[in-house]
Amino acid sequence: MKNRNSKICTSLFVLCLIMHFAALAQKKLTVLANKPVAPVAPTMWGVFFEDINFGADGGLYAELVKNRSFEFLNPMMGWKELKQNGKGKTLIINRGNEKPANPRFARITVDSAQYGLSNEGFRGMGIQKGKQYNFSILAKKGDGNINVMIELVNATGKKIGSTSLSNFSGEWTKQTASFTTTDTAVKGRLNVLFEGNGFIDVDMISLFPQETWKNRPNGLRADLVQMLADLKPGFIRFPGGCIVEGRELQNRYQWKTTVGPIEDRMSIMNRWNVEFRAPRNAPDYFQSFGIGFYEYFQLAEDIGAEPLPILNCGMACQYNTGEVAQMDQLDPYVQDALDLIEFANGAVTTKWGKVRADMGHPAPFNLKYLGIGNEQWDEQYIERYKEFEKNLQQKHPEIVLVGSAGPSPNGPRFDYAWKEFKGSKAGLIDEHYYQSPEWFFKNATRYDNYDRKGPKVFAGEYAAHGKDDTVTESKNTWFSALAEAAFMTGLERNADVVKMASYAPLFAHVEAWQWRPDLIWFDNLRTVGTPNYYVQKLFANNKGTHVIQVLQDGKVLAGKDSIYASAVLDKTSGEVIIKLVNAATAPTSYEISLAGVKLNKNRATIEVLTSPDAYAYNTLDQQKNIYPVQKTMGIKGNNINVSLPPMSLNVIKVSIR
Repeated sequence: MKNRNSKICTSLFVLCLIMHFAALAQKKLTVLANKPVAPVAPTMWGVFFEDINFGADGGLYAELVKNRSFEFLNPMMGWKELKQNGKGKTLIINRGNEKPANPRFARITVDSAQYGLSNEGFRGMGIQKGKQYNFSILAKKGDGNINVMIELVNATGKKIGSTSLSNFSGEWTKQTASFTTTDTAVKGRLNVLFEGNGFIDVDMISLFPQETWKNRPNGLRADLVQMLADLKPGFIRFPGGCIVEGRELQNRYQWKTTVGPIEDRMSIMNRWNVEFRAPRNAPDYFQSFGIGFYEYFQLAEDIGAEPLPILNCGMACQYNTGEVAQMDQLDPYVQDALDLIEFANGAVTTKWGKVRADMGHPAPFNLKYLGIGNEQWDEQYIERYKEFEKNLQQKHPEIVLVGSAGPSPNGPRFDYAWKEFKGSKAGLIDEHYYQSPEWFFKNATRYDNYDRKGPKVFAGEYAAHGKDDTVTESKNTWFSALAEAAFMTGLERNADVVKMASYAPLFAHVEAWQWRPDLIWFDNLRTVGTPNYYVQKLFANNKGTHVIQVLQDGKVLAGKDSIYASAVLDKTSGEVIIKLVNAATAPTSYEISLAGVKLNKNRATIEVLTSPDAYAYNTLDQQKNIYPVQKTMGIKGNNINVSLPPMSLNVIKVSIR
């Protein structure tokens, strides 16, 4: 009897296994490859830059000297005196209206000895061995004869590079010198030593690596720009973000003060300087505007992205002062928008087109999009937006205007904004979502039922905010990236409504951050892509030209069995690209049938991004904990059999005829 029962149990177990695997084998997906639903905008996946987390000065901008023109609130911040064997002193002089954008300079007095200033850089200076570095200084000779010695030293004070300057003029003159380093330093310092007897006036003390992006003198940090270029973004939104608004209107971002000669750009305090308490406060966080609107346009052109500038609409940050410009005093703000279009697109014979040409770019930048306000809300915003719209539509109807739906993805402010914008000329409405990973999974169908005839959506700032630990990069977990991937299948599936999308924020220095998670982390010498970065890259590098449907049992797959799907046809490359997210903790198998097309090869490729640990993350020391792996797959007829690993993003590419 026991043997019989045992055989029955064994048979039932085997039958269950057969039924289980048969059920797995019966999971089928159909991709309607010959029935494009909607075009995918070339701007679909882009990047959003804001000068937060030392993303510009100390980051993307390759300048190594902090407070190079003595314009911080404390003019000697970042500098310390070096006294050797004698007397010397530094006097900060403010020349006021003589040079209002850069009024301060330092008068260095030396008394028969060596006296100097040492600059600490941005959490130190990252120096690479055997590389050329370019030093420059604006100087005017006073009494006596002064020579200048320039030294780079490492954290222990050892000299790793040096040069010198002499024969200064009695007029303000830029002097330059270059040298090659003998060692690497993560936290180097620059020493500027003055020798002789007398005094000399100095300003704009600067040090750049020779190797910048495209080797432009005094340009951008090459490795950080390369991370952006590798994303192949369709657009770049700049310069923010909350710095567009400022804590008060006086501190707002004004693009006209960021163009022209570097020494004539007016530095201001970065609003993230005072936004958070210790340890995230940053009293040394200012904006030199070495990256200004010209450099942003140039960067967009370099990486093949549409420029999307955002302008202040006469409102300061509503989370801070919330002050607004009176409606009868809004004209200067509107004029800034009109002048920006002229700067970007105008002929060289126009006032602002000539400024662009004089900076080295006579050809227009072909600006097509313009954002009015960053993250504003309520009646005061809509009233001001409409004033911009009236003027811009009349004079530049070719420009697509971007309005704000406020800081939240739902609620009374959000609903009010959308109600008002549906009767406007806004081409895109900027929606922001900083939410939990669970929210992103739940909202993968958010745009399935949006109005197809209303303004289009710009998913301008989003990031899943989940678990973290004490490690700086730990907020960027695989679970948060996986949630974003699931949500992005919904954005792609609704590409007729969603025309732009960008993760935020973009950059963060590991020792100088105010906000996390962030897409790309860096220190003075290294950079690392987060799991979220590789999700963005897999979508942006596989954008396609037209949306096609992925169906299971005739229905869209958006959360059933924790699977999320979208697909595109790329008419340019002749490929079908299928994106599948398995958010479950177990593997899942599918048979995928491509309907209406013939496959060009008997193999497909699949890129898989996954981790067995939902809360794993990449760090500067372990950069590929979560990293895409590419493999080939077999094809049988028009079918592909695929096994999706647990907690994975899978991108399948098939060549078609």
